[in-house]
Amino acid sequence: MAGRIKKPWAGRFKGQTDPRMDRFQASIGFDKRLALADVAVNLAHGRMLRRLGLLDDREWAAIETGLREIESDIRAGRFEFKLELEDVHMNLEAALIERVGPVGAKIHTGRSRNDQVAADFRLYLRSGVDEVLAGLKALRRVLVRLAREHLEVILPGYTHLQRAQPVRLAQHFLAYFQMLGRDAERFAQARARLNRSPLGAAALAGTTFALDREAVAAELGFDGPVLNSIDAVSDRDFALDFVSAAAVLMVHLSRLAEELVLWSSQEFGFIEMPDSFSTGSSIMPQKKNPDAAELIRAKSGRVFGHLTALLTMLKGLPLAYNKDLQEDKEPVFDTLETVLPILELLPDLLVGLRFREERMRAACLDGFLEATDLADWLAARGVPFRQAHQQVGELVGYCLDQGKRLGQLSLEELRRFCPRAEAEALTWLELEAVVDRRESLGGTGRSEVVRQIEAALKELED
Repeated sequence: MAGRIKKPWAGRFKGQTDPRMDRFQASIGFDKRLALADVAVNLAHGRMLRRLGLLDDREWAAIETGLREIESDIRAGRFEFKLELEDVHMNLEAALIERVGPVGAKIHTGRSRNDQVAADFRLYLRSGVDEVLAGLKALRRVLVRLAREHLEVILPGYTHLQRAQPVRLAQHFLAYFQMLGRDAERFAQARARLNRSPLGAAALAGTTFALDREAVAAELGFDGPVLNSIDAVSDRDFALDFVSAAAVLMVHLSRLAEELVLWSSQEFGFIEMPDSFSTGSSIMPQKKNPDAAELIRAKSGRVFGHLTALLTMLKGLPLAYNKDLQEDKEPVFDTLETVLPILELLPDLLVGLRFREERMRAACLDGFLEATDLADWLAARGVPFRQAHQQVGELVGYCLDQGKRLGQLSLEELRRFCPRAEAEALTWLELEAVVDRRESLGGTGRSEVVRQIEAALKELED
């Protein structure tokens, strides 16, 4: 019955906790995700206790056997988590004592739940970051693949969502490759900072036992211990690092998703979404909705909210541990469980896109995207750029009135607005020429985009 199981901390209490308090403070509903990390922490801590002589061989053998049985039950989904035992640590400790007897209680020697949960959380999140990094690498590999396959495709580049200048579709994909590369750097940096062990900090002040913190840290794959025991149990900046990096990633993924939504609309018509990542309408038979992209766009808000929640939870906490820190896990868990499925499905979604290349090219020919090049041509021949800009702007107005494109003008019409113009200026405005002369570093010219692709492939191999 809830509230009737004796709590490990109940020594100074005469009464039972209210069942409502049990439900209110219990974290087992979500922190059971840490169960395997908690087993690993218990095993490393127990081995260290054995080396120090705080457990004898018989005691440690019983504890290790019990922990391995618990680990097996967790992996098989057989382990029963009890709400009245509050959290994952007390559930596992109670199960260990039940299996091996009172000796199981010795596993908590020199330790607090404060440093234990911080260690579990770091181990769990480290594994999660590794999954995110693997997903980002796979997604970036697909972006490079698409860039190589669509090197010759030209589409409008936009500013203010207005057609601006023609660019290669490959360069557009490589822009996201660069964004996601910085995201990967942020996650890698977050991983490096979280990879420190808080074990041995105990409740906040350290412990009277001569624990070997360095050895336990090394066994668990940490780069070393957190060097201040108060800091070890009281800060969750490693969680902030992760959710902050995830929030920036979701900004980038949301922007990509938004473009997929726009490009798949009839107004743009640049792409068709794969059937496997689209849905239909319950009433309109003709509809094909880009639901996957829309959900990616929307789920960014979940992650932004989790970052705000963590910042708010931490901002006013006095040192050291406070129960508020129980609220650190659900935002992190949900962030991870939001990001990973997106990284899993997005590569296949992108590979399944059908690109309407002729529609993209037609959009480049409608909207005076070559106007900047004409101004540049005049400036290269001595016309001050602002004057050239004015002349070409007036020429565009004339074309709109006449229903013509710049390339359809006669030399006489061109010189009416641009007196220094020559016949060469008209050939200067051909679409491929407009794109390919942009060979500046990072530009959209063919040879420069090829260089960017080669650099991207080399980066993925390193």
